[in-house]
Amino acid sequence: MTDAYVAVEGERVIEARARSPGTTRGELVFTTAYTGYEESLTDPSYEEQVLTFSYPLIGNYGVRADRFESDRVQPNAVVARELTDDVAEWLTDEGVPAVDHLDTREIVTEIRDEGAMKCGIAAGPDVTEQDALDELAQCKHMSDHTDIGKQVSVTEPEVHNPDGDGPRVALVDCGAKGSITDSLVERDAVVHRLPYDATAEDVADVDPDLLFISNGPGDPENFEEAGEVVEAYVGDLPLAGICLGQQVVANALGGETEKMEFGHRGVNQPVRDLRTDRVVMTTQNHGYTVADPGDKLNVTQVNVNDDTPEGLENDDLSIITRQYHPEANPGPNDSLDFFDDVLALAEE
Repeated sequence: MTDAYVAVEGERVIEARARSPGTTRGELVFTTAYTGYEESLTDPSYEEQVLTFSYPLIGNYGVRADRFESDRVQPNAVVARELTDDVAEWLTDEGVPAVDHLDTREIVTEIRDEGAMKCGIAAGPDVTEQDALDELAQCKHMSDHTDIGKQVSVTEPEVHNPDGDGPRVALVDCGAKGSITDSLVERDAVVHRLPYDATAEDVADVDPDLLFISNGPGDPENFEEAGEVVEAYVGDLPLAGICLGQQVVANALGGETEKMEFGHRGVNQPVRDLRTDRVVMTTQNHGYTVADPGDKLNVTQVNVNDDTPEGLENDDLSIITRQYHPEANPGPNDSLDFFDDVLALAEE
């Protein structure tokens, strides 16, 4: 039964089955992950996007809240070949439109050929193709979401593990996955989670041993406040960044970032360390990348598939950043030692 429609750029409309009702719009992207759908669906980096799963069956091990990376489902809508009832009910409860019974292989191929594209979704018994087309017409490019950090960040400072004996970390939350905080707390760090628009004075109030810029959605150039904080403390504090955090650090230190054709999203992205020639598998979720690191950062790791920078460092300035997600969740866990390296900088 057709009771849902997906309209993509070019005004092509794909028929589908509604699994969670509603109308919405967003950038249509795909992930190659075949596990970890709970983590993906609660990852703030998917804000303002429509997430398509390339793996055909989503939901085959249920839904558990202890796997969530934030307190809500983050994508604007979900597309899959088949969603189980558990996932469909969860998305309905969250008010997130979802559709299935369509050819996701075709969608993924189109995104790979044409790049991530705007789309409109209409799902439910009374919707029409025009409803989806109307949503498409109102869809913005990701770079036009100039204040997207406000949608995913904490609004007030939070302290995690206040009695810890490890370094004090100022974590600028641009849309941080919960596992980043957990990974630092597991190593006994005291984590001060600050809003995305925190100022240099806000960081000074924490008196940190380390400045950490988190992952997040959208264009790194729209996170101007985080970049200003990096500029204020470079050379005075060790700096770390994950995903969007790497891009923000690069921009702040004279580098350049750019939009990728369709990004890296999944749990099977190979990364090669240029110093050891070792290849590890990583979890990733980003649509922008560092095009030019500038003259203050050295590229230490690259993506095996397209040679984009996956690791930037400067030993003299005590900077370590990663484009991928060392905290994983879901795995692989090949790069968890990143957090040990970062906290070692702070302890020094």
